[in-house]
Amino acid sequence: MRRKIPSLGALAAFESAARHQSFTAAADELAVTQSAVCRQVAALEDFIGVKLFRRTRRGVVLTEAGQNYSRSVRERLDDVERDTLEVMSKGALGGSLELGVVPTFATQWLLPRLPDFQRAHPGITLHFAPRTRPFLFDDTTLHAAIYAGQAGWPGTESHLLMHEPMIAVASPSLVPGPLQVADLARHTLLQSSTRPYAWRQWLGAQGLAVENDVAGPRMELFSMLAKAAVHGLGIALIPRLLIEDDLATGRLRQVLPFEWVSDRSYYLIHPQSATPRPALAAFSSWLLAQTAGYRG
Repeated sequence: MRRKIPSLGALAAFESAARHQSFTAAADELAVTQSAVCRQVAALEDFIGVKLFRRTRRGVVLTEAGQNYSRSVRERLDDVERDTLEVMSKGALGGSLELGVVPTFATQWLLPRLPDFQRAHPGITLHFAPRTRPFLFDDTTLHAAIYAGQAGWPGTESHLLMHEPMIAVASPSLVPGPLQVADLARHTLLQSSTRPYAWRQWLGAQGLAVENDVAGPRMELFSMLAKAAVHGLGIALIPRLLIEDDLATGRLRQVLPFEWVSDRSYYLIHPQSATPRPALAAFSSWLLAQTAGYRG
């Protein structure tokens, strides 16, 4: 059965005209005449039987249907362009992997280690997209995800990478010497907005409590908390694995000896499949080897 798909030229002309809200600007971008853009858009409207633009004295304005359709067309054209560039750059010998990642984990832990993966697998290109919560792989272009949680979710296969020991850290300029738990009450405790009771859990694991355990500036990413702590804005509770470099260079110091292993762990998760992609198999093998020491 023949697919009901408009011509790529008509879609490209419509997307450009919709983005610029101008047939003239679209013609300039596509290096064609304005009448050519008009014909392509008119042909597209005839094909789908829906008006995408309203003509006004000042030019053209997208209809509601045109606004919705333009967003979808732009996303699909972006996908086609990305895949085309991938084939152009790698040819038949390459492979790519679309990964959802926890942003701070990717920035602080994964990216510094990727040169080793690239040396071992020069033909594989990794693409990253931020993901912090469970999702349906069928609704995305992702092949796998690195996820921080308690386990995988239905329809997926998960591989444990590492657990998450949390430590209290601060800039040496803020806390130059030994600190007692009671001293936390006179310091600003930096808070994770995604884990609002982390300090209370960390203290509770020691049978302790302070009044200001949920007070203090809230930030969504651990990278923000780490940067705030480096600049002396307060004491932060952060997974050790995300601040190894800051600890090694002395930008941060552990101010109390206790380590609390949180209820979250890091997993590599991908859809259940009898035949995983070769690129995913290579990345999974490499990543599990890299994290073996963290699993004890």
